[in-house]
Formats: sequence, C-alpha cells, structure tokens
Amino acid sequence: MIALFILIIHAIETLAYAVRLSGARVKLLASALSLFNVMVMVSRLANMMQQPFTGSLVDTAPTDNAMTFVEHQFRLIIGAASLGTIVGILLIPTFVAIFSRAIVHLAEERGSIPALLKKGFTFDYVRRGIKHIHTPNFSYLKGIRLQDIPIKLFVINIVITAIYTIGVLSALYATLLVPELKTTAVMASGLINGIATILLILFIDPKISILADDVINKRGSYLDLKRMSVMMMFSRFLGTIMAQLLLIPGAHYVAWFAKLIA
Repeated sequence: MIALFILIIHAIETLAYAVRLSGARVKLLASALSLFNVMVMVSRLANMMQQPFTGSLVDTAPTDNAMTFVEHQFRLIIGAASLGTIVGILLIPTFVAIFSRAIVHLAEERGSIPALLKKGFTFDYVRRGIKHIHTPNFSYLKGIRLQDIPIKLFVINIVITAIYTIGVLSALYATLLVPELKTTAVMASGLINGIATILLILFIDPKISILADDVINKRGSYLDLKRMSVMMMFSRFLGTIMAQLLLIPGAHYVAWFAKLIA
C-alpha cells in the first residue's frame, strides 16, 4: 500500500513536467500552470496520506532488529519512487497529448477546474482520451543530444530529488538513532523537504518557465523545451537512485541536528 502511494506520487510529479510542454504546445501557458498546480496539489495530498502509514513501519518494527527491518522497508519504498518515475517518463508522450486537450478545455471553461473534471470524466471525453494513448518509443527522444544537457542543472536536480525522496524516511529512521528525541527528529522532515522545495523554486522552475515563454513568444524552439523537460525527468530518476545512498547518512544528519537543537 505504501509503495503504491509512493509510486503514484512520483509518477504524478514526473508527469507534471508534461504540463509545461502541453502549455507551450497549445500556446496557453497560464492555463497550463493552473493545471500544473492541481497536479502538485494531488501529489502533495498523496504524500501526506502515506506519511502515517510509513511512520507505522517504525512503530511496529520488531525490537530485536528494528534498524535492519526499517532500512529494508524504506529501501523498498525508495525503489517504488524510482519505479514511479520510470512510469511517469514512459507516459509522458501520452499525457502531453491529453494535457494539451485538457488545457484548451480549461481555457474554454474560463479556468473552472470542477467544470473541466465534470467534462473530462464523461464517456465521450474518456473515449477520446483513449485515442491519445501513445506506445513509448525512442522516436520521442529524436533531436535530443547528450552534449546539449546542462550538466550543472542536471546535477542540481539529482541532488534536490534525492533530498526530497529521503526527507521523511531519514527523519523516521533517525528516531531509532535518537529515540529520546524522536519528536524533534520527525519534525525535522518538514525542514528537509522545505529546503528541497526552495532549491527547486530557485534553480529549476525558472529555467523551464523561461524556455516555455520563449516557445510561446517564438524566441525559442519546442525542441529546446522538450530537451530540458526530458533531461529533468531522467535526472529525477537518478535522484531516486542517489536517495538509496543518502538514506542512512541523511538519518545520521537528522539525528545530529536533533541533538544540536535539543
């Protein structure tokens, strides 16, 4: 159940990159950002729903080998994050097409999300949506070259994703390292995820938004935006892999920080 939540969360957050691509494609970036905010809200809600279940793994861990048990469970959860990211990447071509139609309809409904959902879940629109399903293939990567990838931004996104992925997990694991300060350690997860969110807003989002604006204003190409978006998706996947390496060091850092402020 927890792994399924995590898979869905990371698939949704990966698919959020498709919203800007769709917005630039139909020249309705502001409407696309509204849809993007809905995607982020859904993923954050799913993240909040899974946190109590993840915490229960620590509470119900066997006393004789609690650390080993919890570490194993948490690594499976991080693996689900990697799998969810891959699912999101494979669904990108399909959802770019679906989101393009959704953004146009959202503009027609004058920005009413409820009206869009009401229209979108009718049989007729579901049938049309099925026609937009695309089988993943390497032709979608045509024109994207490794030498065009901005290495600095690529690495920054890997680190941010890794921090966001382990934020809650490392804080929960830290409660086993410093059980006398478990409340302090758990609350530190909000600080970790907050830092990751700030870094994302400062370094990543502006770059993609500017590229989308350039496409709409005919100062840049759609290929450049697609190249950047695909790069961000793959760096996000590598970030979930890096999270496996940072899980335990991150927990020790949280434990140290809890002792520092206690």
